[in-house]
Amino acid sequence: MPTEPDPITLSQVVHRAVEVCDPAGTDADLADLFIRFEDADEPVTAVEDIEQRMAEAAGALDPEGDIPSLQMAAAVATYLAFRRDQLDDDPDEILRLAARAEFNGNPPPAVANWLDEQGVSG
Repeated sequence: MPTEPDPITLSQVVHRAVEVCDPAGTDADLADLFIRFEDADEPVTAVEDIEQRMAEAAGALDPEGDIPSLQMAAAVATYLAFRRDQLDDDPDEILRLAARAEFNGNPPPAVANWLDEQGVSG
């Protein structure tokens, strides 16, 4: 008898966002973001306001909003919370689509520069 797959958790979404934004696993700020959510085992669909929750987490770690990798990880997590079917898609495509969704195609200059450094174009 087939069973439904387990629901995707908030922890899994944040983990994938961190992985997409820091494939080498060397960004301490993104590691801190993941640690905040590593035990968040609730289904991401049960999180009432994912945008607010990610904004609060990013704001707690980056009050000035000047760490572009952290801003993009929050954007990617938010995007993937709604587009769970894209969890395993190409990281560059996820970054491009998340930036478009989060910043209406016009990311702040620091984020745009970071995306360029990652080889991601709008």
